[in-house]
Amino acid sequence: MSDDLSGVWKFAAWRRIAEDGSVSHPLGEDAHGQLVYTPAARWPCRSPRPGARRSRPAIRWAVTCRRAPTRTRPALAYFGRYEVRGDTVVHSIDVSLFPNWTGAEQARPFTLAGGELTLRTPPQQTATGTVVNELAWIREDD
Repeated sequence: MSDDLSGVWKFAAWRRIAEDGSVSHPLGEDAHGQLVYTPAARWPCRSPRPGARRSRPAIRWAVTCRRAPTRTRPALAYFGRYEVRGDTVVHSIDVSLFPNWTGAEQARPFTLAGGELTLRTPPQQTATGTVVNELAWIREDD
């Protein structure tokens, strides 16, 4: 398996696959974002929810701490270092929009085929059963 993930990746889809085979899209089917893996093993990622409510310019920087989590909840944003270990990429998170991810490592099995990168979470237990999340990315810099 190729471990050359370096480059710019355009967000294609976040698929949440339930154990019954049903698929949902947590950020919607028209979500967008970008993932960059640098040759120096650094990566930033952001994926806002399309149509997320925007603040009026006059209050953009005056959003209270109490309201900020609600406004940012439908988005992903984090950065740090990465390392490829076989068919798994390990993200060491320096800073995340989700405070409990900061300082954590997330191992993501991946496939890389035909310019598409798919990262998967380990199976996760939810209130409705087990799910696996797949995040698909298309290479932009070919």
